[in-house]
Amino acid sequence: MIQRIQSIFLAVVTLLAGITPCYISLWKDTKELPFFAKNEILIAVAFYAVAALAVIAIFLYKNRKNQFVINRLNMILNLFLLGFFVYRSLNLSGETLVSEKGIGMLIPVFSIVFLALANRAIKKDEDLVKSVDRLR
Repeated sequence: MIQRIQSIFLAVVTLLAGITPCYISLWKDTKELPFFAKNEILIAVAFYAVAALAVIAIFLYKNRKNQFVINRLNMILNLFLLGFFVYRSLNLSGETLVSEKGIGMLIPVFSIVFLALANRAIKKDEDLVKSVDRLR
């Protein structure tokens, strides 16, 4: 059934990764111009891949084990994206490229939280099905 709570969590991840990076700046450069994910192709592809994996996981509701695995892969992709943002903001010396960090750099963190909540709900569903199968 698609109307489960993990579908809502995955829809939130889809909205976070698919839409908000285009409207919320990731950081401001030295000229005080906001930097969006659509300005660099690799960051945009990573965000859209996160959104696509979340949509795929929504429609894998009949196969909970695959849905769980897809969410884990999505978490790993978000961790790589978060690591890139941390590297980009901390490794640069002085005011070279990143002048001010934006709230958009926290999008992978929020995505990981919602993916973990979705995985917890998937695990509960799987445990419920196993307990019902034992009663038969």
